[in-house]
Amino acid sequence: MKHVTVVDHPLVRHKLSLLRRKETDTARFRLLLREIALLLGYEVTRDLETEDRTIETPLAPMQAPFLAGKKLVLISILRAGNGLLEGMMDLVPSARVGHVGLYRDPETLMAVEYYFKVPEDLRDRPVIALDPMLATGNSAVAAVERIKAAGARRLKFLCLLAAPEGIEAFHAAHPDVPVYTAAIDERLNDHGYIVPGVGDAGDRLYGTK
Repeated sequence: MKHVTVVDHPLVRHKLSLLRRKETDTARFRLLLREIALLLGYEVTRDLETEDRTIETPLAPMQAPFLAGKKLVLISILRAGNGLLEGMMDLVPSARVGHVGLYRDPETLMAVEYYFKVPEDLRDRPVIALDPMLATGNSAVAAVERIKAAGARRLKFLCLLAAPEGIEAFHAAHPDVPVYTAAIDERLNDHGYIVPGVGDAGDRLYGTK
């Protein structure tokens, strides 16, 4: 699909298979999601700008590349986005962090916002929005709309799994925002869950069911 990058590295696929299993407990689920996030993060940050600086190795001086420009911003779409945030912070510990609190109305499946806090200077920073599931796309569309309104111009969306319906809805609203994911699953069920999916990522992360 256009503007969608599927990170199908063997390690990602293996860890995703372990994470999908219904017998995977909360602690293991949390660890696997953190590890997958780190691997996905390698790909989603591939185009970060660098600049050369002079350093000295034990043997000689050299021009070495360092990250350039203002620091990356990671924005977690609560609550399940925090499972990806931990892995991304392992990879880029100096990143700035924001949070968007959304829940899905069980009747309409539409996103309802209850919290929004992001760094002030998004306009000049690369921004990555994080949410494990791109299912109906309603939460992702609403979150990215708010993030854009706060000034973000260089924006990507990172998820664990995506449904074709969610990708279509997301890119209908935000055709300029590329999506990075570990897999595109078959479809949504009647309750708006990704099939075969992983179940409710938030519940499995925090043991609330």
